[in-house]
Amino acid sequence: MLKTDSLEELVREAGEGPISQVVLSDQAERDGVPEQSLVEKMRGTLQVMRQSAQQGLSPDLKSMSGMTGGQAAKLIERVASGSSAAGAVTGEAMAVALGVAELNAAMGRIVAAPTAGACGILPGVLLTYGKARGAADDDLVAALFTAAGVGGVIAARASISGAQAGCQAECGAASAMAAAALTELSGGSAEAAASAVAFALMNVMGLVCDPVGGLVEVPCVYRNVLGVVNAVSASDMAMAGIRSPLPADEVIDAMARVGRSLPASLRETGEGGCAACPSARR
Repeated sequence: MLKTDSLEELVREAGEGPISQVVLSDQAERDGVPEQSLVEKMRGTLQVMRQSAQQGLSPDLKSMSGMTGGQAAKLIERVASGSSAAGAVTGEAMAVALGVAELNAAMGRIVAAPTAGACGILPGVLLTYGKARGAADDDLVAALFTAAGVGGVIAARASISGAQAGCQAECGAASAMAAAALTELSGGSAEAAASAVAFALMNVMGLVCDPVGGLVEVPCVYRNVLGVVNAVSASDMAMAGIRSPLPADEVIDAMARVGRSLPASLRETGEGGCAACPSARR
């Protein structure tokens, strides 16, 4: 855990520098270890993300239930054909996110970022845009520390649990983490990263958790694709110089209040939302 539960404080401490350095220094101090050891550990996390991104695009992938798997392969094929309305980079990011989420449903090895249900969003954004921009691994690792800092603040102030606060706390948090990471990767300031977080969370405020059959598959894996597009749009607004009229901390607090207001049927119980559709019941 960070020494603060405030994104505003992280931005203030970062000053003209990136949030990633504040998070790294804080964690090293709290753990009593050299910063480099944490950097190396994060490199390992990045490598697992890369492996899951590759494995998730297999057309032979199938989940235990059979409801999902192999769909990311169809999406990446469309992107490769030049037919994707989202374009090459965003289209690939969407496919990677879908694939990693499907790999999770197939019991593959993924990085929970911040949860298994939302595991595709951060690698989808970071790996794809990092590759497109020729980012070095050092830059990707730094962006992961920023994402971790944002996730830590959301967990402390609100929740990253669908059962506690709906999918806004899982795919929403992951999207906010990815938005901040992409903003730093794009050369944005700590203040811009905070605005990206606020935009991303505003956009999915109230998103419910309604897994069909109680499994983290439908509609979960598709929301990973949504999370990518949301993160990219939030980062683009922030990088354009648009500042959130609401502080990110206040938006996170609002998310927590909304989460507490959701009925139990919309918090991972499989009793409402998409899970209550007749086809889902059958």
